[in-house]
Amino acid sequence: MRCSVPVLLSGLMLISNMAHADELRERANAIFKPIPAKVTEVRGKAVSPDQAQLGHKLWFDPRLSRSHVISCNTCHNLSLGGGDNVTTSIGHGWQKGPRNSPTVLNAVFNAAQFWDGRAEDLQAQAKGPVQAGVEMNNTPERVVATLKSIPEYANEFKQAFPNDKDPVSFDNMAYALEAFEVSLITPDAPFDRYLKGDDTALDAKQKEGLALFMDTGCTACHSGVNVGGQGYFPFGVIKKPGAEILPAGDKGRFTVTNTATDEYVFRAAPLRNVELTPPYFHSGEVWDLEQAVAIMGDSQLGRTLKEDEVGAIAAFLRSLTGEQPHVAYPVLPASTSNTPRPE
Repeated sequence: MRCSVPVLLSGLMLISNMAHADELRERANAIFKPIPAKVTEVRGKAVSPDQAQLGHKLWFDPRLSRSHVISCNTCHNLSLGGGDNVTTSIGHGWQKGPRNSPTVLNAVFNAAQFWDGRAEDLQAQAKGPVQAGVEMNNTPERVVATLKSIPEYANEFKQAFPNDKDPVSFDNMAYALEAFEVSLITPDAPFDRYLKGDDTALDAKQKEGLALFMDTGCTACHSGVNVGGQGYFPFGVIKKPGAEILPAGDKGRFTVTNTATDEYVFRAAPLRNVELTPPYFHSGEVWDLEQAVAIMGDSQLGRTLKEDEVGAIAAFLRSLTGEQPHVAYPVLPASTSNTPRPE
């Protein structure tokens, strides 16, 4: 049986396209990894359901703040992609924070926490905002006194930390929050399905954007399971943005290391769910994803990206939006006459 020339050519083109698709996926799998369906341990230690359940309540409890107004969810709203969608967060006494609130979704996959990486893990990170004067403005002693004054919490801490002589502690509060946060992951994004072999999960423009993302050098900073969050890089490798985007007074990781070469160095932002978390950058001064992509091309790569290239890369980034965690708002235990009053 003979094959006509058009049919033969069509078959060859199909084979060529399949080979190209497999090559793109193979390259992508060497750089990125899909988000797992579940995380069951942190730092090699299994997360207990009792600890996670306690952390779930603490996440939404504003009594961890001195004012009894601000909870973890205030600045890391789980209905808004794990951030708060404002330039910089508003904290105690209506003070404006210095940096944009990073998302907590998939934060368990980051090498360190905060824009400057000053917290080595989520437990250490959980302690920071509670004590920061511009955020929750509380003290470990006052937090412990609050939690101990509420019998239901005292019992839940005993259940969650049965081997501790004094289970209601500031460290255990932070660990419970961490145990809850490891559940805040967003698997099954279109990009994850593509990495696993579903060629239809990304459209042609998103695949073009993926290729550009790899070919132009974006992956030098944004790789791994969280598409970033693994290293520290100067903001303005080739060309520093203007002061409205890179405020001169915020020297980034330099404030942690006191090393001159760390001036204006920040942790590479994890890009999972990035379409849900404007405004962008540590300054929170850029609201448009395409604009953010163009700035990165100019500042980090020394390349003025064409409009269609910016559009394709942004389309790829939107494929990183995964299944959002469904977290019920908990009923919190009542305060008692011994609970410290809000200030």
